[in-house]
Amino acid sequence: MTRWVPRVLNEEKTLAARKLGEAADSLRAGLRVLRQKGPSQVQFWFIALLIGIASGYAALGFRKGITALQSWLYGAEDLHMLHTFAETLQWYWILTIPIAGGLVVGLILNRYTDDGVVRSVADVIEGAAMNEGRVEQKEGIASAIASMITLASGGSSGREGPVVHLASVISSWVSNRIHANGITGRDLLGCAVAAAVSVSFNAPIAGALFALEVVLRHFAVHAFAPIVIASVAGTVISRIHLGDVTEFTVPVEGSLVFYVELPAFMILGLVSGLVAVALMKAVFWADDLGTYVQNRTHMPRWLRPAVAGAMLGALAIVFPHIIGVGYETTSRALTGNLLLYQAMVFAVVKVIAVAITMAGRMGGGIFSPSLMTGALTGLAFGLISTSIFPNVSGSETIYALAGMGAVAAAVLGAPISTTLIVFELTGDWQTGIAVMVAVSLSTALASRIVDRSFFLTLLERKGVHLSAGPQAYLLSMCGVASVMRAKGTEGAPSDDACWELIGQGVYIDGNATLKQAMPIFDSTAHSFIPVVTLGSEAESPELWGALFQVDALKAYNKALAATAAEEHS
Repeated sequence: MTRWVPRVLNEEKTLAARKLGEAADSLRAGLRVLRQKGPSQVQFWFIALLIGIASGYAALGFRKGITALQSWLYGAEDLHMLHTFAETLQWYWILTIPIAGGLVVGLILNRYTDDGVVRSVADVIEGAAMNEGRVEQKEGIASAIASMITLASGGSSGREGPVVHLASVISSWVSNRIHANGITGRDLLGCAVAAAVSVSFNAPIAGALFALEVVLRHFAVHAFAPIVIASVAGTVISRIHLGDVTEFTVPVEGSLVFYVELPAFMILGLVSGLVAVALMKAVFWADDLGTYVQNRTHMPRWLRPAVAGAMLGALAIVFPHIIGVGYETTSRALTGNLLLYQAMVFAVVKVIAVAITMAGRMGGGIFSPSLMTGALTGLAFGLISTSIFPNVSGSETIYALAGMGAVAAAVLGAPISTTLIVFELTGDWQTGIAVMVAVSLSTALASRIVDRSFFLTLLERKGVHLSAGPQAYLLSMCGVASVMRAKGTEGAPSDDACWELIGQGVYIDGNATLKQAMPIFDSTAHSFIPVVTLGSEAESPELWGALFQVDALKAYNKALAATAAEEHS
């Protein structure tokens, strides 16, 4: 025993010394990382802060611009009271102002965009996924001006979408100046979006999560800190200039009969999902119809917004609540100051007005219209349910709040951030749970009928396949020319072998992507495809080299691995 005890003590001392040495090595390694990467990380956070401030003031300026222009056109100084001011005007003013606004919008978009279409949140999502966090700058500024004119002159759309894209223009400019790579560019884009949303709703938590959930479409740790910094900066700007107030005055005193009433919110979620689908489908159908009429009548594209403005003006003569963002009607729904038939009729007319505005290429976003439509839907549902079960029902205004969140979440494809927006508006956890129940079911239902959300469905209609995830769109980002083996290089097939396949009709253009190449590999038994330049019918193709299937698969796997690494870092 006397010999064994010292040996054990020596072993314990050796083990302790080894652990102490390992701890010291870890500490030195940590200090080395802090010295090497700490300053650059702090610098990046400082850039995120500046982008948040710039985006916040851009959103604030956009809002002030709408108010100033609206005051000049309608005599309305309060953005929330446009409906009331419009009712006092003569009918010809209500008809004429949207036409004039649409004409100016058409001229701007025709001059500064190549397709006459306003840039929106869908383009921001596309820029994040496929353009290293960049969006078009000239077209983006023109779209912001066009959307401001649209909203001030009576267009029935929202201001959040244009503000998000305008903020993205700022982050894109910064990313280009600092030569940011894809990950950094996307993070800065998320910072701009978070700040813009935070200013719009005075909701910093929801602003940060909206950027992660909708635009970046991942919750990577490396993006979280800078996005939160920018989101808080946007909120501070909002509270300095607008006060610590929210867009809507939401009553929360009428609490629900909690467990008994939850099935009603589940039903409301399903109803809201169908309403969201109806809103989205109406916009897409109207856009297709507008394009068909434009092509058949050979209408110049700059005139299309003016025609839509005439239709909106005619509708607003009878239903002036459709003019502008619609916050006044939304507030009335949330406070229960509408009758059942008014809520139902206003919801239907609002969907029609939004479809006309969007199909007319007038500008604006879908966020505010979905909030208004959802609040009206929820109020109508609440009035019916509370009248059928008065003893086990809470206030109908809670249903309006839940409907607002449920429709908006289904349209945006953002159940988490939309729920948090509503929770930040109320601060009531029971209401938050009721909203979450409705949001989850509405989103689940709507995402099965459309391509996950309004924005992703818009991209699908353009041929940009983001809704299925990176595995669906990464192939289209990799060009054949960057993967092929050039002729005459090591490992490339002989020219004779390539020309033999070309004679059989097996080849691909050098400007194509792997998305076009992979189906050729699937339909043939060849290990490579000749890559050529296709000229006119009288010219023979020029041989560039060959694309091997194994090289294409390696490039695809590398892109998938890089995407996974970014999303989980």
